[in-house]
Amino acid sequence: MSAVPRSGKPVGRFRRMFDRLSSSQEDLESEELREDAATTGCTRIGDCQDRQIVTVTGTLRTVTLRPRAGVPALEAELFDGSAALDVVWLGRRSITGIEPGRKLIASGRISLSRGRRVLFNPKYELRPLGRE
Repeated sequence: MSAVPRSGKPVGRFRRMFDRLSSSQEDLESEELREDAATTGCTRIGDCQDRQIVTVTGTLRTVTLRPRAGVPALEAELFDGSAALDVVWLGRRSITGIEPGRKLIASGRISLSRGRRVLFNPKYELRPLGRE
């Protein structure tokens, strides 16, 4: 019997340890974020379609103030290990707790703008800082 499952990836404690040691920090963080999305029951950003109502979770990579049509708009890039999503709060210059590195859960309707997934004025929940 072979130690290789149908997915083609070898199993075993030694192989998993070797994979973790040979992976980059970015790969490890992405894997952790994908697992977090699965355990919280959220939709992976990479699986989101246009006009779909979703609940997603991830880490904010960037937060910027960028006016849209003369109205202030706070924009943040949310990353969950599978893809990135732009989260936009129209009419806001800042929101306490919305900062790079912060984890959050956001809900709303996905739209596509210039080829990127965007979530406008979502309901959101800030996740605790540090380890959970």
